[in-house]
Amino acid sequence: MRRYALRIEYSGCGFAGWQRQRGQSTVQQCLEDALRTLDPEVPSVVGAGRTDSGVHATGQVAHCDLQKAWNPDRLIAALNGLLRPFPIAVLVAAPVDDSFSARFSAVERTYQYLIAVRQAPLTLLRDIHWHVRGQLDAEAMAKGAEHLVGRHDFTTFRSVHCQSKSPIKSLDELKVETGPLNRGYKIVITARARSFLHRQVRSIVGTLERVGSGALHPEEVKDALERRDRSACGPVAPPQGLCLSSVRYDLDPFE
Repeated sequence: MRRYALRIEYSGCGFAGWQRQRGQSTVQQCLEDALRTLDPEVPSVVGAGRTDSGVHATGQVAHCDLQKAWNPDRLIAALNGLLRPFPIAVLVAAPVDDSFSARFSAVERTYQYLIAVRQAPLTLLRDIHWHVRGQLDAEAMAKGAEHLVGRHDFTTFRSVHCQSKSPIKSLDELKVETGPLNRGYKIVITARARSFLHRQVRSIVGTLERVGSGALHPEEVKDALERRDRSACGPVAPPQGLCLSSVRYDLDPFE
């Protein structure tokens, strides 16, 4: 068997997330079905992150084991041809050592969340933004975000269905920026960490949106964190604004 690393881009719309689920359309299932057309004996594909239903990726990484050696360009072309009916694209493929794991070798994952702030409905952007019609104070949101950077017990921002053994995580960066948008503006929230709890980013974004709207003071984000109580979290932000943008490894498998 020969192991390959794949960098993958996909729209989460219409998928029940990354992970294969019985009776559901998932990104992992579509990718595995394409690979098994090339190699019926291919084992399950391993992804760096299990994105939820409706969540996108521009930098998901996965690894697969194939019986024969493939030229990376030919493997990309073959997979993208088979994946053409789906909003999934293999961007890069590279042979890697058998010790490489897309999931366990990752040292950092970066997610971005996009909020579109304007009165008019979204058209082209609606599948990749959370549409907020009221004004948001990005500076206040940034101040609230500062309280969450570092190593903390993130029970408040953890889904009740989270399977992680511990709610303690180190959040290395949580940045709030603004950008232009036709007849409005967008807010970009970047979260970077080695790993995340289930729905952690969306829970944080939902709370920061409450800060931006004026419903919460930035200091109340610290209070919510310290309460370690799920009820202290703001509404969970919708999935379509979230995107897994990159996964980093000590040794980049694609270089």
